[in-house]
Amino acid sequence: MERKVSIKDIARHLGVSTALVSYVLNNKAGRVSAEMAEKIRQAAAELHYRPNLIARSLQSGKTNTLGLIVADISNPFFSQIARIIEDEAKRSGYTVIFGSNDENVEKSQAILDAMLNRQVDALLIAPAEFTEPQLKALQEKHVPFVLIDRYFSDIQANCVRIDNYRAAYDAVEHLIKTGRSRIAMLAYDTGMQHIADRIGGYKDALRDNGIDFQASWLVRASYHHIEEEAATGMQQLLLPAPAVDAFFFATNSLAIQGIRQIMRMNIKVPDELAVISFDEADAFDFFYAPITYIRQSLDDIGRHAVRLALESIATSQPATPKEVIVDVRLIIRESTKNKTYATDQ
Repeated sequence: MERKVSIKDIARHLGVSTALVSYVLNNKAGRVSAEMAEKIRQAAAELHYRPNLIARSLQSGKTNTLGLIVADISNPFFSQIARIIEDEAKRSGYTVIFGSNDENVEKSQAILDAMLNRQVDALLIAPAEFTEPQLKALQEKHVPFVLIDRYFSDIQANCVRIDNYRAAYDAVEHLIKTGRSRIAMLAYDTGMQHIADRIGGYKDALRDNGIDFQASWLVRASYHHIEEEAATGMQQLLLPAPAVDAFFFATNSLAIQGIRQIMRMNIKVPDELAVISFDEADAFDFFYAPITYIRQSLDDIGRHAVRLALESIATSQPATPKEVIVDVRLIIRESTKNKTYATDQ
């Protein structure tokens, strides 16, 4: 096995002290000249130096790594947040390890265990359903974590999210203002609070505008059988002729499934059916009637999540949990257009 290059090797190569090399490679150059610092970094690269992270963590008590757990890293919503978190963490000298829980309790625990074994300094988590015990265990172990996008009402923890209820309420009210009065919703079949809030906003917007909610209007699909269950539920409302005049999709992944069904049924958007979605997706731009959607500021979510995580790492004693509510914006496009309501691109 090839011997690993050490700081002493670099110092000997350049004829300088090991302390000087250590200062530069640990980003503590201080009064070291820019020219000397560059020489040290160049020599480290040429000699293929790799820092001993285990030794460094034993010395400092930190690994300078964050663990990020999301539902599905391939989902554009989570992949974009992951990239923002990665870039934000890098600015503070941290590396991010990623994992997907696939909305599965057992996989969530396995990823948590793996990240804790790697001694991450803090976790950023978009939790799966029924994972409250896992989060409570983290609190008992005093492991810093921040919840992103999702939360549990019975767990007091650092959290960055949006006001899901208000966002859904405003989206449905927009549909009502465009003349729609038979508005259906496609949501995940889950007890997660953020989806419950979106359903609550949907129902209350109907009620407050004098529209009686019909139980058949709320279509649910499970995460693991999304395509077939979304298709069955939507077909019951749209075939042989549409029994509703609008569909509100609780997530962008549900919207993509819904648009696929609408195209298969040759239903015209927005003439026969208005469509609105939570979150954006590249596919929305390729649909002949670009989709109206609720835009979350992913930059703000990622930035605040990393900030709260680093604050937790720096605090020796557990602090009062902080909740950051990020603003949203309704982006109005062709899929909800009618003769009396102008679009706002």
